[in-house]
Amino acid sequence: MKTNYLVKHLTGSFIFFAILFVSGGRINYWQGLIYVAIGLIMVILNYTIFRIDAALAEERSKPGENTKRWDKIILGLSLLLTIAMYVVAGMDSGRYHCSPDFHWSMYLLGGILTATGQLLFLIAQKQNKFFSSTVRIQTERNHVVCESGLYKTVRHPAYLGSIIQATGFSLLLGSLWSIIPVTLLIILLIIRTKLEDNTLINELKGYTEYSLKTRFKLFPYIW
Repeated sequence: MKTNYLVKHLTGSFIFFAILFVSGGRINYWQGLIYVAIGLIMVILNYTIFRIDAALAEERSKPGENTKRWDKIILGLSLLLTIAMYVVAGMDSGRYHCSPDFHWSMYLLGGILTATGQLLFLIAQKQNKFFSSTVRIQTERNHVVCESGLYKTVRHPAYLGSIIQATGFSLLLGSLWSIIPVTLLIILLIIRTKLEDNTLINELKGYTEYSLKTRFKLFPYIW
């Protein structure tokens, strides 16, 4: 696996964890500690059971040219909302306790959703060797449609995983205020799903036929 992919991934994870704890204002922030523990488990799985090949690692660390302009905008907005999500949750549940305490079952549900969503993302990444970090047709890599595994159920399982883990985030962290950036982030993911799906239908050979077999873009039996 490419070293720059590993460094980029680990650095990004550390920065977001740091943002959460700095915003929380304390080390004994138990919701944050559980969130970090789940994240670290997923990092280990990403480099063991769900390890991707060198070619995909290169693509994910430094995507080639022809990324869609609208995707760059969405990715930029998503980054800002993700940072806001961590800051708001940390300041709310970790520092100022603006939200009321949740019932223990809500924290448990949040942990399950967070882990499930991140796991779905890793599985989708492992199953699709063209799983780029940006929306583009990878002609130099002989881009073809992925139709196996999770992709038999929905056409964009990684986005579904991202939505599930974002939903779990607010519950696990016990922050009602973080629902605001989380909701905006989910809306952006749905928009990105629609735009990416249109791009693939128009530009990737075989995707139209695939979309007729796998009918649902994101939510099974819904859309």
